[in-house]
Amino acid sequence: MESALQVAAEHPAYPGHFPGRPILPGVVILSEVLAAIARDTGREASSWRISTAKFLRPVGPGTPLTLTHTAEPRGLRFEVRASTGVVATGTVSAKG
Repeated sequence: MESALQVAAEHPAYPGHFPGRPILPGVVILSEVLAAIARDTGREASSWRISTAKFLRPVGPGTPLTLTHTAEPRGLRFEVRASTGVVATGTVSAKG
């Protein structure tokens, strides 16, 4: 399944991460991934846990992102892409 991730260029995490060259913190990317997976699956974001995550390239303010996730035996595999390529990959599993 594919979803657009909406992170505003004015997100409050940008000014402090990093001054002079703002990039989106990985924790914000993961938060958006969980929110999108919750919408797509109908399960609360809090019912998922991040099993693995890898960040491959920085994301600047206003960069459009696309999430793709696919089912696996133990959860979901995800990939976040920008026009420059893959920015993050990982897996999530259901809690409990």
